[in-house]
Amino acid sequence: MDRKTIRESLGNCLTDTSDLGIGRLSKGKVRDVYDLDDRLLIITTDRQSAFDRVLASIPFKGQILNQISAWWFDRTKNLIQNHLISMPDPAAIFARKCRVFQVEFIVRGYLTGSTNTSAWTQYNSGAREICGNKLPDGMFKNQRFEKPIITPTTKSDKHDESITPAQIVSRKLMTRGQWDEASDIALELFRRGQKTAAEHGLILVDTKYEMGIDQDGRLTLVDELHTPDSSRYWLSGTYEERFLRNQEPENIDKEFLRLWFVQNCDPYGEGPLPAAPDELVVELSARYVQLYEMITGERFNPPPDEPALTRLRRNLRAAGVQVEEDKLSFLDEPVGRF
Repeated sequence: MDRKTIRESLGNCLTDTSDLGIGRLSKGKVRDVYDLDDRLLIITTDRQSAFDRVLASIPFKGQILNQISAWWFDRTKNLIQNHLISMPDPAAIFARKCRVFQVEFIVRGYLTGSTNTSAWTQYNSGAREICGNKLPDGMFKNQRFEKPIITPTTKSDKHDESITPAQIVSRKLMTRGQWDEASDIALELFRRGQKTAAEHGLILVDTKYEMGIDQDGRLTLVDELHTPDSSRYWLSGTYEERFLRNQEPENIDKEFLRLWFVQNCDPYGEGPLPAAPDELVVELSARYVQLYEMITGERFNPPPDEPALTRLRRNLRAAGVQVEEDKLSFLDEPVGRF
């Protein structure tokens, strides 16, 4: 997709869906989740968030994330049931209701990261056991693990906490049987993800899975799957050479917009944020499109040229959702963190 098409769509992003007047809404950083009693309606918006604030709206981002997840869900449904029922709109799905485990399954194939809680930071500070995984001496940053490891965290709207499998069971977040089954599936999902990524010139470095139990007691994969927001991808063609030279792996970077705000304002403060420059928003959208096409191996097709909310409203009505203009009633407790 050329940048002219993206630039023409800057004023047509799906940012706020509350005017749909559908019903009970749980609003996440990116996703708006509506409780339709017998199922969920999950709309992936174009919001770009960081610092617990919305930085900008990125054309086509919601559609890209939604369709990448659906692409992966279809290719892994023989391994584990997922929550996807159908996709009434490029940026929305109907999903099964589940009791979601308050645990995120972080699977890592490489020793990397730069934050205070990253595997590399912990390892470089002397830790040789991370979330119950024992690591050998002598590893280097960005080195591949002999086998992928799971470093689970608790789910929280404020601060995710690293946790061991034993603690997960002792805190009754999951039973031992549930953990064993879910962790085995997480590792197999990751193995399949890495294999497909390698075929498309990418390395799936690490990712996050969320699972729950549906109304029939079946283990179910929820949230998103192997998207650029839940996963880290590197370009595979230059990895080995750059690793041997102690250089950072090549990737399709999405951090530049976040860094622009750090350099131009106090994003942690309470004051209004400056508008993101159009050229940066266009560039970020182009990189999401590039990632979509590399991950799936398919060409990205933007939706018809009409207002995004108008399109969404029309598609939801066609799917039998009563779309009204009534004021929404917000849930006291979120349906789940999507």
